[in-house]
Amino acid sequence: QVQLVESGGGLVQAGGSLRLSCTTSGRSLGSYAMAWLRQAPGKEREFVAALNWRGDITYYADSVKGRFTISRDNDKNTAYLQMNSLKPEDTAVYYCAADDYIRTDVRRWSRWGQGTQVTVSS
Repeated sequence: QVQLVESGGGLVQAGGSLRLSCTTSGRSLGSYAMAWLRQAPGKEREFVAALNWRGDITYYADSVKGRFTISRDNDKNTAYLQMNSLKPEDTAVYYCAADDYIRTDVRRWSRWGQGTQVTVSS
């Protein structure tokens, strides 16, 4: 069973950067597609970025394209989300998710971490 643990969240000023990490205990992440999703207060959970198990196919939400980069290191069982040029509207709890395939529907990702808070001040 895969247990996902996010880290790297925090408080940052607008224009700043953060890197989120998602590690796992138990089964290797190497065979899973990975995603980052986020949920802001009062809003539904939304897709941010995803990549396949090899890391050579990526998808991004339009709102983060050009600013965020998703990547993975299968040897370290870790996925990353590099977030640059952060905006106050990026404030949310960020979740790492895994599944056998990249899912277009946020609700279909089967494995989730507990989330890490990202707060961007103006």
